[in-house]
Amino acid sequence: MRRTIVIVLAALLVGGACAQSIRIMGYGGQDPAILVRLLDEVIGAELAAEGITVTYEPLEGDFNAALFNALSAGTAGDLFYIPVETAPGIIATGKVLPLDGLVDTSAFIDSLIEAYTVDGQVYGIAKDFNTLAVHYNIDLFEEAGVEVPNETDTWTTFADKLRGVAALDDEVYGACFPAGYDRFGAFAYAAGWSPFDADGASNLLDPAFVEAVTWYADLVAEGVAIQPSDIGQGWTGGCFATDQVGVAFEGAWILGFLRNEAPNLQYGTTFMPIGPSGERGNFLFTVAYGVNVDSPNRDAALRVLEALTSPAAQQWVLEQGLAIPSRTELSNNAFFLQDDPEAVANRVVFEGAADGRVYGFQFGAVGTDWMTPINSALVEILTGQVGVDAALTDAQTDLDAIIERAR
Repeated sequence: MRRTIVIVLAALLVGGACAQSIRIMGYGGQDPAILVRLLDEVIGAELAAEGITVTYEPLEGDFNAALFNALSAGTAGDLFYIPVETAPGIIATGKVLPLDGLVDTSAFIDSLIEAYTVDGQVYGIAKDFNTLAVHYNIDLFEEAGVEVPNETDTWTTFADKLRGVAALDDEVYGACFPAGYDRFGAFAYAAGWSPFDADGASNLLDPAFVEAVTWYADLVAEGVAIQPSDIGQGWTGGCFATDQVGVAFEGAWILGFLRNEAPNLQYGTTFMPIGPSGERGNFLFTVAYGVNVDSPNRDAALRVLEALTSPAAQQWVLEQGLAIPSRTELSNNAFFLQDDPEAVANRVVFEGAADGRVYGFQFGAVGTDWMTPINSALVEILTGQVGVDAALTDAQTDLDAIIERAR
């Protein structure tokens, strides 16, 4: 289903030219309201003065399927969201305009640009992003007499701290470990593993991947870490809010949840622990603006993209607590220098994009099906149904077949 929301009406002539209407296709939910406010309060008057009309079309339901259909049918907007997890497939349609020489990409965080770079060309500018961070329960660590996690922690020191918290009580755990690549994968990166080799193959039997799975699973087997479902929760943020776990690995999206669901919880935030590779591992969760190569108003579309990702726009988004900005120049923003828990958490998430082995949460031309064998193996391993070697051997066979079908 598609609804069109008229964001800015600029029915005027500027320099003798008719107003140009720019259509943006993006998510539903809160995004339309946010864009209305951004244009109304920050950049709308500027665009209107240039004779640019902006409309927003939320793609309800399965966004990726709806966008692919629109691109195929030639009905896609002038601008559209490109989720990082499906970016390679969207770019492969040939319907996304390369931005090199059209947009100053040097103003944005390198890893975000890399996530939207294919064959040396940039196809999207991240509007905002998240990375994973360690959020820790200050009271539980103090009660256990254990130092809180910090940025110097290795897997060894971090695990020892979790063990100290778990020793408090039979119903208290050091961490919540979900059986999903979207959290576990960061540890695989920290072990030195890369998801794809030069030929586009994935090796789940790589010693680095096996080491990460073993470390992760052993903490669950010890009872130091718990799966969310084991305490009636659906995600690690829910675990954290119960006051039963010492740490959660989440992005800045957890902050609003804690504000509403656990307002009295005293927490801090630090960086992911350093793995055997000597570096941290992390994901980039992001969405970029892409320009339709067939847009009849290409220059106006580029102008809107520039405005939406401008310093003024990103400053407003940051101050509203809505998202983490993608521009490097905001790294020393006064907002990040405050010492309240939310500001510190946002700073750690922002800096996580340039700290260690950071990968976009994407899976080449395969798409999100790539994760399925890994997730299934993690479920079997963490529940004690199958050993690490056997589960990963089966997962490798399944993953090879998925990759081959995608070629």
